[in-house]
Amino acid sequence: MNVVFHIDELEKWSETANNVKNLLKEPYEITIIVLVNGKAINGYLAPENQAFIAMKRVTFHACNNALRANQIPQAQLPKNVIVVPSGVLDLIELQAAGYAYIKP
Repeated sequence: MNVVFHIDELEKWSETANNVKNLLKEPYEITIIVLVNGKAINGYLAPENQAFIAMKRVTFHACNNALRANQIPQAQLPKNVIVVPSGVLDLIELQAAGYAYIKP
């Protein structure tokens, strides 16, 4: 199973983290990507999100367009975050590859 969680609202980080943690408790092999774009990109810098971002079984993507729009240098992101050129295009590609789309 493959799933992409989409965060584009800053206040949705906590809900997404809870959803991901609950999903990881299920007895399935699941590939999880969390894609962040829009104003929510600032959540990568928030101290309260660092434990979630450090989760080993989750891949994190950041939209480069959102980074530029919010004046966040890539170097400020946690090292495990993958920067994608466009969050919307990333979502299209992931869904085309069979990822289920979840927007908390």
